[in-house]
Amino acid sequence: MTLDPMQRPMWDGFDDDPQSHGRDLEGDGPPGVSLPDHPLTGAIVEALRDVYDPEIPVNIYDLGLIYTLTVDGENAVSIEMTLTAPACPVADLIPAQVSESVESVEAVKSCAVELVWDPPWDPSKMSDEARLALGFD
Repeated sequence: MTLDPMQRPMWDGFDDDPQSHGRDLEGDGPPGVSLPDHPLTGAIVEALRDVYDPEIPVNIYDLGLIYTLTVDGENAVSIEMTLTAPACPVADLIPAQVSESVESVEAVKSCAVELVWDPPWDPSKMSDEARLALGFD
């Protein structure tokens, strides 16, 4: 399905993009993630939800590994993310998968991913959905 990002309406944090599956991006994701008010945000978040740490059965977005996401005027995406541990055996693989997945979103020009370690990841960064899936709570 081809979507023109300029024709997709957004209301109060709800993305009417069918790729977002009607999720409230403000209330459904992990706490503390910084999301832009941009027409591509819903599709980008869904692309992030397609990326998994091979050792954990929860996507990286709901796991709370994405700290910031920005989209500039040229639709170039920048992401700051972390991993569950600095010695993660897939430390090179996951950022490359993030970039590839986000760049697959129509209208995204490019995606730069920066790994950050501050603040360190901890389970409080997970969404309620991830906490439930992993048996927390």
